[in-house]
Amino acid sequence: MALVLHATSSNKNAFKALIAAEYSGIEVQVAKNFEMGVSNKTPEFLKMNPLGKVPVLETPDGPVFESNAIARYVTKLKADNPLYGSSLIDYAHIEQWIDFSATEIDANIGRWLYPRLGLRPYAAPAEEAAIAALKRALGALNTHIASNTYLVGHSVTLADIVMGCNLSIGFRMIMTKSFTSEFPHVERYFWTIVNQPNFKKIIGELKQAETVPAVPSKKPQAKEEPKKEAKKEEPKLQAEEEEAPKPKAKNPLDLLPPSKMILDDWKRLYSNTKSNFREVAVKGFWDMYDPEGYSLWFCDYKYNDENTVSFVTLNKVGGFLQRMDLARKYAFGKMLIIGAEGPYKVKGLWLFRGKEIPKFIMDEVYDMELYDWKQVDINDEEQKERASQMIEDYEPFEGEPLLDAKCFK
Repeated sequence: MALVLHATSSNKNAFKALIAAEYSGIEVQVAKNFEMGVSNKTPEFLKMNPLGKVPVLETPDGPVFESNAIARYVTKLKADNPLYGSSLIDYAHIEQWIDFSATEIDANIGRWLYPRLGLRPYAAPAEEAAIAALKRALGALNTHIASNTYLVGHSVTLADIVMGCNLSIGFRMIMTKSFTSEFPHVERYFWTIVNQPNFKKIIGELKQAETVPAVPSKKPQAKEEPKKEAKKEEPKLQAEEEEAPKPKAKNPLDLLPPSKMILDDWKRLYSNTKSNFREVAVKGFWDMYDPEGYSLWFCDYKYNDENTVSFVTLNKVGGFLQRMDLARKYAFGKMLIIGAEGPYKVKGLWLFRGKEIPKFIMDEVYDMELYDWKQVDINDEEQKERASQMIEDYEPFEGEPLLDAKCFK
């Protein structure tokens, strides 16, 4: 009986065994017409793996599941296989890196990627923790690989096969160049590994992700109810059959009394002021500001002690601004990332149409709950000066340097 691997053709966990088979000269057939969600739910498949997970290797001696176990089994089919090194310490180091790849690399890529694909619930603090843990792991890998071409010894081993496959989903789906450039030795290592002929035969050409997948919409779309068969009725006049189209509901902010402040005029002034910013743009803001039609708010991130990694902190703020896009017609914002080193402080200034923070923003943008909000008292000169400094990106701000300043307009 030939070895049969049950998995889809694009499963990176299945690639581990198939690449090991190429290096080892072992024939492994991929099950034909395998369909995830169908083939793995059959009684025959569930006898091989009661959890219904893939991949599963069908062997003459019985099934084997869990991808690393399958890859080990295939590798061991060849006596004295160099994929397992040439000594006991090589073997131990190979197993060490396989475990490291599973628990530190693959697991944290999954914790970052899968919620963004809608496969797990999304939570910003959990994502931040996953990215921080992944960066620590990649930092350790970067240090090791700085003076080594491969993980163990001087040629490809099973550790490189497992690591390359686990990294591949990250490079392909979420780890953009701006993210991986912090780990140049990992980049060099990864592209060296995946361009080996036995890798390319199985996984083909790989392209690095250009963008991070967007966070799924907070509110799931309502399921469509099955259409009921319409009862047959006598023909009616067209005028009786057609209902007048329902007008689109207006945003409550569009129903507010007109304001003397024209938000687009302020945004143009902000964007076009290239010099004397305090005298031109900041002064212009206060000349335009209408406390009857708009409100001004300070925000402070509640969990600044978690902002230990600059990249993660900047991404956090960038994601917030991206999710605020639904408010662009009604808001202007400045977000400051403050500090020379972590933990960084995140503070902001927001201008909203109306005298309160709009309800639809509070309902739709979950980030709002991560900040403490305080309305600016423009009659308090100290608060007014603080707001002016935030508009201006004044540095040092409250005695500390700015890591970055972002504008929403």
